[in-house]
Amino acid sequence: MALTTNGKEAVGNHLLAALPPEAYERLGPHLDPITFALGEVVYESGGHMRYVYFPTTSHISLLYTMIDGSTAEMGLVGKEGVVGIALFMGGETTPNRAMVQGGGDAFRMKSKAMLDEFKRGGEFQHLLLRYTQALITQISQTAVCNRLHSVEQRLCRWLLMTHDLAQSDELQMTHEFISNMLGVRREGVTMAAQRLQEMGMISYVRGHIQILDRSQLLAHVCECYQVVKDEHLRLLG
Repeated sequence: MALTTNGKEAVGNHLLAALPPEAYERLGPHLDPITFALGEVVYESGGHMRYVYFPTTSHISLLYTMIDGSTAEMGLVGKEGVVGIALFMGGETTPNRAMVQGGGDAFRMKSKAMLDEFKRGGEFQHLLLRYTQALITQISQTAVCNRLHSVEQRLCRWLLMTHDLAQSDELQMTHEFISNMLGVRREGVTMAAQRLQEMGMISYVRGHIQILDRSQLLAHVCECYQVVKDEHLRLLG
């Protein structure tokens, strides 16, 4: 089902922009604009969740942290979605951590205002549930990708996903940061990044990655990237 924006493209978040005018008017007074800094923690694993967040120019990683402190990214949320699905799926806590991967703006909404509108059972509820299904696909595909595909392919997938949300060819991140996202050793990321750089896909200098040839990244990436893109398009248009 294709979604229309009803003239609200300036909102910056696709879910909010797709709301019918009457639903947006009800929610508008409860949307507080905020700005996230790179590396900021939105919520911790097991913490009480009081808000949901609708990114506009920021993007946020959903991370799972093991007992030994090692981490891996399960999902990535930007202007296409919402952070805090546990609140409308029946819980107030979540086992994952949410951390800002790309600094920028978002809208914050208190859980009560969100749930009041969700329980009305209208388009807001339908949008959030379809987005949740798309996010589950992303999380599931990431798990499969991390098990079956090479570090090089996984790095291509992750760079393409980040590039889609960053709205810039310049990405600010270190190899250590990427290794935490992919759940692999830093040395593995360094070797994979060097190969991509040698093939002219990216340039990496002191924590800054520049996407040089997106078409080559698309040709080199595993199928997981397109599976997630296709499912999001099918569900949300």
